[in-house]
Amino acid sequence: MSASRPGEPALVLVAHGTRSARGVEMIAALADAVGAELGRGMDTTGPNPLLRTAFVDVLGPTPSEVLRDLDGPAVLVPAFLASGYHVYQDVPREVAESGHTAVAVTPAMGPDPALARIMAMRVRAAGWRPGDAVVFAAAGSSDSRARQDVRRAAGMLAEQLAAPVRIAYVATGAPRVPEVVAALRESGSRRVFIASYLLAHGLFQQRLHDAGADGVAEPIGVHPAVVRLIAARYRTAADELVRANVR
Repeated sequence: MSASRPGEPALVLVAHGTRSARGVEMIAALADAVGAELGRGMDTTGPNPLLRTAFVDVLGPTPSEVLRDLDGPAVLVPAFLASGYHVYQDVPREVAESGHTAVAVTPAMGPDPALARIMAMRVRAAGWRPGDAVVFAAAGSSDSRARQDVRRAAGMLAEQLAAPVRIAYVATGAPRVPEVVAALRESGSRRVFIASYLLAHGLFQQRLHDAGADGVAEPIGVHPAVVRLIAARYRTAADELVRANVR
């Protein structure tokens, strides 16, 4: 078991997992940045045991494996941009399989206005200007709740840009990103830009570059607003978890 500070819940940052080295590095950098925001970070003996990462697919360790290695309360923060199968099914199953009895799970990261502001900044950096078409590119999900989250997130981006955006999906669902890019060109759009509703680099982000747009925004990535969002999710859940254990 990893020792934790008395009464202070561990933070387990739960990500999807990717075979992309850049994606893995980004998740590690995000965890480090959240640790620094919370006043933990790294110490001279190695990674702080109160800050851990876990993955629901592709990579390990799994959330259940991490939780079994903790002997104190823990807060799981799903680093997902929409609440689909992984958030509603995988994470609760992993918690149950761990046998850990003092766990809180926060809402997913998105949708959130902070993420919309980052997306707007990223797509402008890719060259978008008012009058250009925007494709809001999400990974996609078969879960209707996740699709609703994507629609909400797209509305937030449209508000930030003061421009319409068209939703498209990279992997699951329709319409797909290349189809929407082509349709916008056929309807008269001279320039089309893709706003990436992805957290990290990987296969999905690479597919966006093959969709025929004039520019592709970087994924949301490690940004101070993302770090603050995760830290706020943790603090709220940690306070509630500590109060519940004190009663």
